[in-house]
Amino acid sequence: MQVQVLKSKIHRATVTDANLNYEGSITIDEDLIDAAGMFVHEKVAVVNNNNGERFETYIIRGERGTGTICLNGAAARKVQKDDIVIIWSYALLPLEEAKKFKPTVINIQDTTNKTYINV
Repeated sequence: MQVQVLKSKIHRATVTDANLNYEGSITIDEDLIDAAGMFVHEKVAVVNNNNGERFETYIIRGERGTGTICLNGAAARKVQKDDIVIIWSYALLPLEEAKKFKPTVINIQDTTNKTYINV
C-alpha cells in the first residue's frame, strides 16, 4: 500500500504580488523552493490564512533572495498582496516508509520572507 504524506511546507509566507494576467502558477523565491525541498513545476496546495481559500497549482521559479510569493492567473483572484499563505507539497510513499518520514517545514519569521528556518 502507498499513502500520500506531507513532503514539505512553507508556513506563513506573505504574498508579495498577484498577477491575474499570467499563466496560472505560483512564483516562489528560489531560496525558499530549495530550503523546502520543493521543485519547479511541482504540484502544490495553497491555503490563504486571510480568507480560507484553498487551491492547487504548480511552482515556477522566482528570483533568488527576493522573498517572492506571487499567485498568477486565476489563483490571483484567491489572494491579495500581504495575505498570509501556507504552501504544501506531498509525496506518495510505501506505508512503512511513510510511517518514518519527516517532512521539511520552513517557518517564515518575518513579513519580507527573507528570514526563514527549517524546523
